Amino acid sequence: MTKKRLNLIWIYIGLFLVGIIMLFPVVWLFLACFKTNSEIFGGLNFLPESWSLDAFIKGWKTSGTFTYTTYFLNTFKLVMPTTLLTLASCSIVAYGFARFDFPGNKQLFMVLLSTLMLPNAIIIIPRYALFNKLGWLDSYLTFFAPAALGCYPFFIFMMVQFFRGLPRDLDESAHMDGCGPFQCFWQILLPLLKPALFSAGLFQFLWTWNDFFNTNIYINTVAKYPLSLALRMSLDLESSVQWNSVMAMALVSVIPLILLFFAAQRYFVEGIATTGLKG
Repeated sequence: MTKKRLNLIWIYIGLFLVGIIMLFPVVWLFLACFKTNSEIFGGLNFLPESWSLDAFIKGWKTSGTFTYTTYFLNTFKLVMPTTLLTLASCSIVAYGFARFDFPGNKQLFMVLLSTLMLPNAIIIIPRYALFNKLGWLDSYLTFFAPAALGCYPFFIFMMVQFFRGLPRDLDESAHMDGCGPFQCFWQILLPLLKPALFSAGLFQFLWTWNDFFNTNIYINTVAKYPLSLALRMSLDLESSVQWNSVMAMALVSVIPLILLFFAAQRYFVEGIATTGLKG
């Protein structure tokens, strides 16, 4: 066995061990769904004493008015339009910055990037006041409007970097064939932007799905709660929390994200690599 092959084997062994460590919380979460409170907090056994689906059934039904069917539907109603609107608005804004030389282009782009330094805690108060005046509180418009207006500079920066890696000869050839700016963007450049769109879409989907802070601020009606608020509410409805039910619903809420990540992993890695290296 050559030294190169031996080193490769050790690398794979190391990656396997790191993978086990990274997956351990998910495995523990799965096993906790079948344990009682005493087993979770007082027992030392890694495996549960019994394998019953009662925690999933009781957790899904909840002890409140709505089941997790409502919360899942609310989450998709919130996440899907927010993600699609973000991709549409940010790609158009990035196209303008990357392909058009207008007065103040560089200065405006620097101002855009400077907003990345602003923490969410600073902008939450003026946003809340604005949404309150517009009458958008307790509605998903508080998420849809910023997404539609390109208020996510990180994704704009990603797409600008990708656009700059595409040769301008494509635009010139399209203009010679009679394509206008929008037609060039829609038919020529947007299909080539697919890796960056997948990366931005996956990021936005994950962030919106897991967002607890903003949903807790803007959404007040239980009937409109997404999963993040529903999981927190399940700790307040009962005096004695059945942690196996909470763990079961936490696991169910994570499964779509895991499936999405593995399904779009190739595009995600490609998008991150290309937007990071081209400039």
